[in-house]
Amino acid sequence: MRRSSLVALAALALSSPLLAAPAPLVLAAASLQESLSAAADAWAARGHRRPVLSLAASSALARQVEAGAPADLFICADEKWMDALEAKHLLRAGSRHDLIGNRLVLVAPAASTAHVVIAPGFALVRLLGNGRLATGAVTAVPAGIYAKQALTALGVWDAVRDRIAGADNVRSALAMVARGEAPLGIVYATDAREDPRVRVLGEFPAGSHEPIRYPAAVPQASTNPDAAAFERFLQSAPGKAIFRRFGFVTF
Repeated sequence: MRRSSLVALAALALSSPLLAAPAPLVLAAASLQESLSAAADAWAARGHRRPVLSLAASSALARQVEAGAPADLFICADEKWMDALEAKHLLRAGSRHDLIGNRLVLVAPAASTAHVVIAPGFALVRLLGNGRLATGAVTAVPAGIYAKQALTALGVWDAVRDRIAGADNVRSALAMVARGEAPLGIVYATDAREDPRVRVLGEFPAGSHEPIRYPAAVPQASTNPDAAAFERFLQSAPGKAIFRRFGFVTF
């Protein structure tokens, strides 16, 4: 009887994708922390293994994929990093798509009394006082790259280029402002809404920077059957609804 039960359990384990396949590893931009966690929970509630999430700067994650990290899905906040991987044939053909979009905002500590209208030549230097402007590193982190584009388009980059506090990811930049270490910061709108210690002073015009899109793709090296299925779930109506709940734009 005992041997029969063990044989039956072993057969069930081998026949069940849920038990046989390991949880997919998802490398994703730091700004997706809450929304992707909610999506992973929803996916697990449907009977799948909950994906393991590794969140960091898109640049760092892209380099991990390039170095052969065992990733099953990559979601970044900058199309250029995905372009670089695609050019090296490191993505599964046909798996790449633009998942969601975002907006760029100027934030201050919640107690700040600053007010500004973001427009060409706006008084950013005066608002900074003796402080620095927190954002992602402007040469590598997508939020920082978009910030530099916007400030350049609005004609204020040269005045603040030496006042940038470049963080290794957008959440670190947000934390600088939240802790009062920087009087202002440029982050994504979705990040700002997640921290009550900051308030939004204004949104940068969409035309001042490249569109903020989050492409997703399955790395070529992935062998996890759940990876593509989870990616399809993120594109589905329930998946899009989760992202919209956290303030993202869906396509």
